[in-house]
Amino acid sequence: MSHTSGNIVLHLIFSTDGRRPLIKPEFRDDLFAYLGGIVREMQGTAVIVNGTADHVHLLVRIRPAQSAAEIARVIKANSSKWVRTKWMREFAWQTGYGVFSVSESNVAAVTRYIAGQEEHHKKRSFQEEYVAFLKKNNVEYDERYIWS
Repeated sequence: MSHTSGNIVLHLIFSTDGRRPLIKPEFRDDLFAYLGGIVREMQGTAVIVNGTADHVHLLVRIRPAQSAAEIARVIKANSSKWVRTKWMREFAWQTGYGVFSVSESNVAAVTRYIAGQEEHHKKRSFQEEYVAFLKKNNVEYDERYIWS
């Protein structure tokens, strides 16, 4: 009998379409809870979900059989449909996303970072934050394409 085990922790980051401030205060908490619910439906765990008016961060634990691409696709598709139906017809997420692996020893630090989003973005824009993540994680990028 075989059993697959793993502890896969991912930090997902994605923005609203055009980085417009579409995540309104009146539904923000509901949206973040809904994102966590989608992760639970996929048998994952949302450690924390937070963001600002133009982007969201999720720290999630997923099963070994799941891919980051599938998790991101399902979260974005289902949540954008939900927001459009319930709150705002013109809501959409950006096409792409960022995903970074997180070691168990860094879960607490990343959780604190995500919890402090409003504070971070008083000092640094989403674009600056995202490029810093790419650099910190040795991800090659072309500025012409990361914002589409």
